[in-house]
Amino acid sequence: MCYGVKARTEMSLRIAKSRGNKGAVEKLTELLNPLPEFDLHFANAFTHPKLVVYTDAEPQEPQLALWGLVPSWTKDLEHAKKLWNQTLNARGETIFEKPAFRIAAKQKRCLVHVEGFYEHHHFGKKTYPYFIHLKNRPYFALAALWEEWKDKETGEVLRTFSIVTSEGNDLMSKLHNNPKLEGPRMPVILTEEEEAAWLAPIRSEADEAAIKALIRPYPSDAMAAHPVYTLLGKDGVGNNVHASEPFEYPELALADPLG
Repeated sequence: MCYGVKARTEMSLRIAKSRGNKGAVEKLTELLNPLPEFDLHFANAFTHPKLVVYTDAEPQEPQLALWGLVPSWTKDLEHAKKLWNQTLNARGETIFEKPAFRIAAKQKRCLVHVEGFYEHHHFGKKTYPYFIHLKNRPYFALAALWEEWKDKETGEVLRTFSIVTSEGNDLMSKLHNNPKLEGPRMPVILTEEEEAAWLAPIRSEADEAAIKALIRPYPSDAMAAHPVYTLLGKDGVGNNVHASEPFEYPELALADPLG
């Protein structure tokens, strides 16, 4: 699954600059600075943070969206809040079938750039957080879905997203071992060449098949992981500059899942 990511303001601005879009850089600077809540060393999905997304509707325009997709058919804000924790991730194999995601899967896909993501490994009676990143890319795009929902009472428009997941690769099978879940999962990581393909419109069955083909595990040998400080709870570091730094747990010394 994917319930925590690292996505700093510095990264978001770097991406906008690399695209040569001066307007995007200025817009992001206005949106993100000087607000520390958008400088995300550890963004906890269950707090529903806002992250920068690039949508198929405006692929060159950075926008802020809240993590936890709210379908356009949602009745009211109370209903929306009940859905939030259920739509943080979207199981890629069924996004074209599930009521919460099928409209977005066909019409509203987006990119969420991150520097890495967090996963908890179960060992004994405890869980240990790991930071997972790519070896040769400082940041990368996750495949995601987005929606806009309008509150009929206030007129407020809420833009939200969900990260698409696939089966886990060999690396994730060692880390993502939650006994309550069926098999390892991981977010869908796109190569730079695949980013445009994920945002391409669906006009035929072949187009839909092309999107589905992108929903697969990323190669393990291109990824790396290490344990980090406790992230959650009273002793957790939370959204702190040290969140993704390596940390050694003595009890894992002889049982390191990564060998």
